[in-house]
Amino acid sequence: MKSAVYFNRDLSWLSFNERVLMEAAKPNLPILERIRFLSIYSSNLDEFYRVRMPVMMWDYEAAKMKIDQQQQRYGEIIGAQILPELEAQKIYWLYNKPIPSMISEAVTALFFNEVLTYIHSECIADGLLDFFAENNRLYQVVILRNHAGEERMELISIPSEDLLRLYAIPVNGAQYIVFLEDIIKYNLAYLFPNDQIQGAYNLKITRNAALKIGQDDAEDITLALEKQLEVRDYGFATRVLFEPGIPLRNLYYVIYALKLQKAALVQGGTYHNLKDLSAFPLDEKVFGYPKWPAVTGVKIAENESLFDHILRKDLLLNVPYQNYDAVLRFFNEASNDIHVTEIYVTLYRVARNSRIVNALMTAAKNGKKVLVLVELKARFDEANNIKWAKQMKSAGVKIIYSSIDLKVHAKVALVKRSINGENQYLGLLATGNLNESTAKFYTDHILLTAHQPMLQELESLFSFLSRKDKSPAAEEPIDFKHLLVAQFNLHDTFLNLIQREIEHAKQGLEASITIKLNNLEEQVLINKLYEASGAGVKIQLIIRGICCLVPGKQGLSENIHVRRIVDRFLEHGRIFIFANNGQQEIYLGSADWMNRNIYSRIEVCFPLYDLDLKRLIEEIITLQLQDNVQAVNITDQLQNEEINGSPAIRSQEAIYHLLQSFNKE
Repeated sequence: MKSAVYFNRDLSWLSFNERVLMEAAKPNLPILERIRFLSIYSSNLDEFYRVRMPVMMWDYEAAKMKIDQQQQRYGEIIGAQILPELEAQKIYWLYNKPIPSMISEAVTALFFNEVLTYIHSECIADGLLDFFAENNRLYQVVILRNHAGEERMELISIPSEDLLRLYAIPVNGAQYIVFLEDIIKYNLAYLFPNDQIQGAYNLKITRNAALKIGQDDAEDITLALEKQLEVRDYGFATRVLFEPGIPLRNLYYVIYALKLQKAALVQGGTYHNLKDLSAFPLDEKVFGYPKWPAVTGVKIAENESLFDHILRKDLLLNVPYQNYDAVLRFFNEASNDIHVTEIYVTLYRVARNSRIVNALMTAAKNGKKVLVLVELKARFDEANNIKWAKQMKSAGVKIIYSSIDLKVHAKVALVKRSINGENQYLGLLATGNLNESTAKFYTDHILLTAHQPMLQELESLFSFLSRKDKSPAAEEPIDFKHLLVAQFNLHDTFLNLIQREIEHAKQGLEASITIKLNNLEEQVLINKLYEASGAGVKIQLIIRGICCLVPGKQGLSENIHVRRIVDRFLEHGRIFIFANNGQQEIYLGSADWMNRNIYSRIEVCFPLYDLDLKRLIEEIITLQLQDNVQAVNITDQLQNEEINGSPAIRSQEAIYHLLQSFNKE
């Protein structure tokens, strides 16, 4: 196929970030949540520059044009919508506005009482050979002129990592919100009393965040990663974001002095690092979303254990609508159950204060064999994972790591019990990380099961992961009949499942495919979906982020419909539904259809066999396919097309109410 039949992955990702920006523009959304979506957009764009820009040589100008359009829209949302709405409630966010006299005394007091001790400046002269501009750090370029008329520049480091970025100052029933850098700018005369201040302009440098771990590091990947993390923020600069109005001669001198000539020059707004808007100083109870208290996911009788419950019937937790208690209880029971002999877990992104990890350490201290595969190469979570790996190892947990070239992205756990000399297995298989923090705002699905044949396959997978050589070709492949495991049978099985729908469609039988993913890129699977569309298979896709498949294109994908949902929770679960002529098969799992997931990771997808749980997932997906409030259609031109319909259906709210009623049954 020609490349024209695929969307570019980076432009598709920018389309997703545009969808985030659309939330910030919704007047019916609580004002604090709109500001938070501005924060998410900014954070996403920072990561794009850190991770994708260094490798994106295909068409930088196309991406830059898209980003410029979005940045202009970003400014319009703040200026024309957010600021007036805040002011109507006597909240004055001083965004591109001078500090008024009624708060000048308070601003000066903040500067002297809280800010001044953190202020450091460097004179920009002679190339600044001994100064390094840090990654994503905010700076202020101050242009000064002395009494002799000589010009010089000072570079002030804005201490936003040590202090609040936004300060709320109450005055006479109103509230003024001031940026930290404006507090500094207001008091520059104190810092430079012998100079005339010609101007002060904000600046930010973004650097490449890639870590370079090679085969030579395989013997001690922990040490190699720690060394790389020490220098991560010292990578080459990919972007210099500068405030409009700075004279070009001054800007270029700063670029030269800081050795940033190879970075992309990007004119932004006055303020940078607007991901800090996530901590905007407004009362969440008044200005945020109404609360949706998580419902109890599992009701357990007082005289039984969670393990007893799982042995009787599979359980499916749907977070964050349902609480995470059963997952925590699963590990707590495993650590103390007298019948448990062995516990196996994969950890990808670990919570900062992980109760799961503490339960695993308790299990090891209680004499149980505990084996944990910690994926150290989880981007931006490497340091936290290293910390926990060391603590677990000290507690007696056996720690293993994935190989250099093979990430373990599966989210699984296995508990092995010995009952009267017989082995009994209980397992946890999930679409998201074993992380009690992200479980509060990521939508994921967690299966707790005692399906023995499936869990015996999981034991075989852990045996494979425990080997020093983690190449699937190193020995006879595992015969997975229930689990779909990347590097083994996942890719081929999905191709075969699509092919079966094609055959059914050709025979006039019931044939359809519904898939929910975070990202869709891998071209072999995309081509197979195109083939299925051509055969008449109805295909519904829910893709949150990157989507390289072009939907609804004549002669290619007429029968494929793609939608994207962005709401208060981050859509994260992966779901695969195949009609199979009325004998529906449903899989959940960790695997997106990206090249990295298919070809360079260990992923696990797992079937749902319980009829009640299959019906529940069907209902959840049906609500998402009916969403006409938070969902958009992705068009064949890569546009986010809003959906209008009546009655209004907001899927996340409807799912929350569905699970409330499901819990009462």
